[in-house]
Amino acid sequence: MNQITIAENEELVMKLLHYFISLKGYNPIIIHGVQNEIWLENLNEDYKIVRIVSGYIHNNEQFKNDLFKTKVLMKNIKKRTLSFRLNALSIFINLGDNVHIEEFSDNNISFANVKNENDLNKYQFITTSFPDINNNMTFKEKGLELFFKLTQDINAKNEDDAKMAEDVFRPKKPIVTYVLIAINILIFIVSMFANDFLYNLAVNRYLITDGQWYRLITGIFLHANIFHLVFNMYALYIIGMQLESFLGKGKYLAVYLLSGLAGSVLSIFMSSGFSVGASGAIFGLMGSLLYFGYHYRVYLDSVIKSQIIPLIIINLLIGFFASGIDIWAHIGGLIGGVLATMAVGVKYKSTNFEKINGWILYLIYIVVIIYMVFNLN
Repeated sequence: MNQITIAENEELVMKLLHYFISLKGYNPIIIHGVQNEIWLENLNEDYKIVRIVSGYIHNNEQFKNDLFKTKVLMKNIKKRTLSFRLNALSIFINLGDNVHIEEFSDNNISFANVKNENDLNKYQFITTSFPDINNNMTFKEKGLELFFKLTQDINAKNEDDAKMAEDVFRPKKPIVTYVLIAINILIFIVSMFANDFLYNLAVNRYLITDGQWYRLITGIFLHANIFHLVFNMYALYIIGMQLESFLGKGKYLAVYLLSGLAGSVLSIFMSSGFSVGASGAIFGLMGSLLYFGYHYRVYLDSVIKSQIIPLIIINLLIGFFASGIDIWAHIGGLIGGVLATMAVGVKYKSTNFEKINGWILYLIYIVVIIYMVFNLN
């Protein structure tokens, strides 16, 4: 088997693919119309795009054209992934002697002329961003044995990624959503027969600062009339059953309650009247879905742009222009949903550092607004 040799540049490409896919978590991108180059994407790395270019480029003019093409394709990827900044690393395996890459520069694209793995050491931006790359480019296997090992490792990584995605996106029964809907309906029925029920549990600045803190939560389970209830429960059913499947039951319930609390807090800061309704918590679920979608934008980019963002904008506009709607509870819930989801974490995506920051930001939001509420009185 080892008597069969593989071309040096092909072996180098395989080693680079093995490193970036198996060890750094990059995923191949399908780019239509390109040849002799492989695009890899990992939105959590400094270089979100890595290009491995094996096609021969023989002069500066061809290199200039390649740079222009790369910029155009990166703009499309930037829009698709909702990225504010997109840095790319282009690794050229087969540059001609007439190409002088030092004459080119770009704020978002780094270039490397790599004939063999030792050339990686020439570029500080590579060793800084990928300090372990050199240690992972040497293998005891040779020839076809090396090819089979690298291929097997890459396929195993792709299978693991597919299993994780299937775990996250596999539909699950939305038990918590059903329970929340049932609780809201039951409380509404009780409110129809109990005098002063809404008054005793609704969100209100003066009663809350007087010590009735439970109203910050109880108010999100109350509804003024049947139309208010039906509208909110329909929204909760549509959004909730999807988000519960994505986040898991415990995290989903935490986001719902924390979003409702965040909406109530902003509501009492901006308004001194009475407020009821689950819409603050439901807007929190929209914010949570947006945060989740951003982390899984490789799968949900079109859904984010065509459904989630328009849904949030339309409902906020309705709140601004329609009377009798507590728009501040909506905005507070939306903010709370994003921060709460950051705090509880997105499966396979969030780091402990991100979750700690999420809790810190959420607590700062709650404490600061409550402090300002007391200063109003």
